[in-house]
Amino acid sequence: MTDTNVPARKPARPFFSSGPCAKPPGWSPEKLATESLGRSHRSKIGKARLGYCIDLIREVLQVPDTHRIGIVPGSDTGAVEMAMWTMLGARPVTTLAWESFGAGWVTDAVKQLKIDPTVIEAGYGELPDLAQVDWSNDVIFTWNGTTSGVCVPNGDWIAADREGLCIADATSAVFAQDIAWDKVDVLTFSWQKVLGGEGAHGVLILGPRAVERLESYTPAWPLPKVFRLTKGGKLIEGIFTGATINTPSMLAVEDAILALEWAKSVGGLEGMKARANANAAALDAIVQQRDWLGHLAADPASRSNTSVCLTVEGADADFIKKFAGLLEAEGAAYDIAGYRDAPAGLRIWCGATVDTADIEALGPWLDWAWASLQS
Repeated sequence: MTDTNVPARKPARPFFSSGPCAKPPGWSPEKLATESLGRSHRSKIGKARLGYCIDLIREVLQVPDTHRIGIVPGSDTGAVEMAMWTMLGARPVTTLAWESFGAGWVTDAVKQLKIDPTVIEAGYGELPDLAQVDWSNDVIFTWNGTTSGVCVPNGDWIAADREGLCIADATSAVFAQDIAWDKVDVLTFSWQKVLGGEGAHGVLILGPRAVERLESYTPAWPLPKVFRLTKGGKLIEGIFTGATINTPSMLAVEDAILALEWAKSVGGLEGMKARANANAAALDAIVQQRDWLGHLAADPASRSNTSVCLTVEGADADFIKKFAGLLEAEGAAYDIAGYRDAPAGLRIWCGATVDTADIEALGPWLDWAWASLQS
């Protein structure tokens, strides 16, 4: 295409960032409940709202009663680090890495905790051989690689009779992909991804085997206060009923509640997955119609339906910067350049808080930016 005429229609909400992600449709600050603001998080209303947020997470995500849900500091990163620092060291560790965040957990295991994990790697756009995993080890992986657009296809590869813990960073998978709760011992996410919530807070979900580890094992290294999940050899149960380790932002909690109530209104988990799938399908149709666009994740079976990463023919980092800059200047698409450590390309969020009509409206704008940079 060589036509550089500006398209007539823009996406109504051009928010395609992969984190923080688009707010739910119809969101406005006036819709936030404010009674808990300016109050102690340990007041009756503070505890009630934190508990309600946890209950909504359980309901919408269909988390079984066997698993505890806690709101913790530090976003998803804080939740993953909390699991690593409190539980690793009891047995050998395997780390899976096929994008930057998975690689980050490898670095922390090696350089910070000084353990020597087995590392199973794959390049951006690929999934490692999951059959190599030894489930006598504790295993850490990203369920959905936000920076590569590659996800595990399901939980079938996780051993039901595993001896080690299954620790899954699922921050861009929850509310969009099925989670095999009977296979997961630790799962983490943040509100700022698929819920379109605010950052700073993480969610830590523990299965019975994780609790058993916490109550039977003491790491060799010192633990900062914000990582401590036990006292006197017993789980601090209050963390999982709303008594957070440190002071949370009640404004962020209210924002998460609003997003979770919206999720219920669109059909709960099934509705959220359907929206993400429709968005990913609409973007795939755009890719299939253009020979200069491609998927970084070549295999559809392991291709994300949230953080969709695209290749652009002949593009380098400078080209992508200009490409994304043109669209941002026109108010047609925000924050669609690929992750800085990933191969040069585009990354377009297709999670449930994005409307399919906006994905469809994006296609002509991608053509316009491409054509504008060809001269």
